[in-house]
Amino acid sequence: MRQKKLIADLAEIVGQANVLVDPQMIAGNLTEPRGLYAGKALAVVRPGSTAEVSAVVKACAMARVKIVAQGGNTGLVGGQIPDDSGDEIVLSLLRMKRIREIDALTDTMIVEAGLTLVEAQAAAEGVDRLFPLSLASEGACTIGGNLASNAGGTAVLAYGNARELTVGVEVVLADGRIVNALSKLRKDNSGYDLKDLFVGSEGTLGIITAAALKLFPRPRSRVTAFIGLTDPSKALSLFRLAREKLGQNVVTFELMKRIAIDFVLKHGMNGRDPLERPHAWYVLMEATSQVEGGLDEAVESLLGEALERKLIDDAALAATLEQRSDFWRLREEISDLQKPEGGSIKHDVSVPVGVVPEFIEEATLAVEAFMPDARVVPFGHMGDGNIHFNVSQPVGADKAAFLASWEAMNEIVHAIVARMSGSFSAEHGIGKLKRDLLAKAKDPAALDVMKRIKAALDPEGVMNPGKML
Repeated sequence: MRQKKLIADLAEIVGQANVLVDPQMIAGNLTEPRGLYAGKALAVVRPGSTAEVSAVVKACAMARVKIVAQGGNTGLVGGQIPDDSGDEIVLSLLRMKRIREIDALTDTMIVEAGLTLVEAQAAAEGVDRLFPLSLASEGACTIGGNLASNAGGTAVLAYGNARELTVGVEVVLADGRIVNALSKLRKDNSGYDLKDLFVGSEGTLGIITAAALKLFPRPRSRVTAFIGLTDPSKALSLFRLAREKLGQNVVTFELMKRIAIDFVLKHGMNGRDPLERPHAWYVLMEATSQVEGGLDEAVESLLGEALERKLIDDAALAATLEQRSDFWRLREEISDLQKPEGGSIKHDVSVPVGVVPEFIEEATLAVEAFMPDARVVPFGHMGDGNIHFNVSQPVGADKAAFLASWEAMNEIVHAIVARMSGSFSAEHGIGKLKRDLLAKAKDPAALDVMKRIKAALDPEGVMNPGKML
């Protein structure tokens, strides 16, 4: 009876059409992309404004019904999926897509949480600016989800992650109050920086409904290189040389093992190899400049010196937008095109940039000792130390049996990460998948502070229960 009243109250707030209860209509909101987590929900509620979010949260708080905020449902750690009780509300922010303001003079824009990342990028381009956050899922992921998980992506090296790209936020608290911290100021020392509290909190402290984001001048020139080399240590030397020669113009430096390219060529790009012959490892490097001329020559000079030093074996520069797109597809489709190869055990880890080669070598040997026929597929953002150390199942193995080794393999890899002063969660967040890992790995005092903040802002445990803590 109480739940029926709540559903009726919610329908009055957001409209009957925006309270979905039909199992077929809400099925897509209840499973995450990899299929690791599936839940149930009392309803999927789709507010259209911050005022409606506030009213929905107040109604749920009064009814003691818990809320799971959701954007594009692209998260990879289960943070956006309800539990299997069927008693929680999924609060979808996809209707909240308004661009409230674009201020080219202050290089900021204020957008609502349901705007997709690609829409935010396009809005910035419309005023000759750049919003540099870039992810493979940018066509579906939302600004609210990006901020809630403190997304990283391929341009962190030059621009920072989502937290560093955020100037201010608007948040609905667990009791329905609205915190308006949408300041566009780059300098504001008037107390605690609340945006940094909510960005990366995965909806456990409040619901981000809008954000003020940093914009940058659009690059006037861009050079994209696909480079073949023998090992990650050579890639590290190339990275150091690139930073020495090109400085902050180096925007992207992505490392990929040949097996990752093989998967993409086999399942997605019809065998079009990026270079004349296969190489053990590859780097996708991109440089940009505000100056229209000279960048091509600078990158060509860099690659020439790298060849002379025997750091690289071959390289190709994208001559057209289509070729650049093909280079990027080789990187961006790795995760999806591991799926046809069977089960994949994921590790989203970071270590200091200088020990990335050592980490890859040691973790590979440890995994192969644990499971000799497993296929190690490391790739990712070498420039900021974030490696997606994925492990595909042995050819012909039983997928379920392989995935049953998830925790054991995690322990092996994460132990090496910890010894190298790294992190077991670089950019995907904690969610459900890494909640127990956080409890084990986090400094006890820091974990206690996190719990105290959660208790202060959400004493009834209404916001995204069972995630992170």
